[in-house]
Amino acid sequence: MPSLLDRPGFAAFRIREFRLFFAARLLSALATQMADVAIAWLVYQLTNSALALGLIGLCVFLPNILFLLVAGHAADRYERRRILIICYCMAGCVSLFLLYSVLRASPSVAILFVAVAIIGTTRAFSSPATSALLPNIVPRETFANAVALNSSANQVATIAGPALGGLLFAFGPQAVFSVTSVFFGLSVLCLAAMRYRPGANRREPVTWAYLTAGIGFIRNNPIVLGAITVDLFAVLLGGATALLPVYARDIFLADAFTLGLLRSAPAAGAFCMAIWIAWRPVNRKCGLRMFQSVAVFGLATIGFGFTTSIYPALLFLFVIGAADMISVYVRVTLVQIETPDDMRGRVSAVNSMFIGASNELGQFESGVLAALTGPVAAVAIGGAGAIAVAGAGMKVFPELRDRDKLVP
Repeated sequence: MPSLLDRPGFAAFRIREFRLFFAARLLSALATQMADVAIAWLVYQLTNSALALGLIGLCVFLPNILFLLVAGHAADRYERRRILIICYCMAGCVSLFLLYSVLRASPSVAILFVAVAIIGTTRAFSSPATSALLPNIVPRETFANAVALNSSANQVATIAGPALGGLLFAFGPQAVFSVTSVFFGLSVLCLAAMRYRPGANRREPVTWAYLTAGIGFIRNNPIVLGAITVDLFAVLLGGATALLPVYARDIFLADAFTLGLLRSAPAAGAFCMAIWIAWRPVNRKCGLRMFQSVAVFGLATIGFGFTTSIYPALLFLFVIGAADMISVYVRVTLVQIETPDDMRGRVSAVNSMFIGASNELGQFESGVLAALTGPVAAVAIGGAGAIAVAGAGMKVFPELRDRDKLVP
């Protein structure tokens, strides 16, 4: 009887290095999601401000801008696995510091924002290193499957992490930060156990042209530029997750555990879609499928914005996650396949900055808009904006719209 690893949908798991990479990615993503829930709840408890929730996203996003060129250079010049080890060690130290802070007394908002900024810095360096490392540990013919499985690890974490973080928060924030510290430590051990040895990096002179080569490559590649740009503006405008603490406490009259469930619902949809894609890859009309998924994402966001009951809200959030997963899968695969290996770090850094803009800066945008118009109007306006982005993107980026196969 064939084993699970013999099935096509799990081909990448036959590679030992990918299994360790997958475990490290899963553990670190779980820890990150749990910490995000705990920090957001603490900030909202201390401030009662939707704008403060938006500022969390800004604190995570700014390091992506500040370290954009340096992080990309590091991922192309130094061993990518070691960069991840350093980043996860730093994140673990932040978790230990937050644990110490909550054991002594309730931390101030300033301390929480500083912790978030440091976490944002680790993400600025780990994101390009992660994206650039994956093509080095799996063969080209397995890469699309590895992308789907790697995305499923992130989505499993985004399902379980917020729910687990909300559940542990019932025992106090110290329980959350204790577990996140352990998870970051285990992710470091997984990476340290990898036998991956990179080839010799080309030691090109560090000039301005070298540092900005990733930006130039994206600008001159309409397919990569289109995939990144559409995803950026769709999630920037349609990001409803920043306001979930407001919905959980003020609209659904619930607690931190319900917030965890709300945070988990998009990831549940994304996880189901990632597993489906692993079994049934997007082999035809991948560009058109991306634009269609963005439109569905916008429609579901509008539906969530107007709901006043927890169960329809969970359903809309599930659809949001599933639609977003298709867009993420197409974008990540296209960016890595179209980019030469010696430029993957710099291109991935720019891509990570765009992702940060769509998620964290979108979180800031949602908080500001909610402060001006209220949470319901802010979410609905964002969903309509995502639909508009899908329509405009099909006209502005015809090469992406007409792209048939992901991996030629």
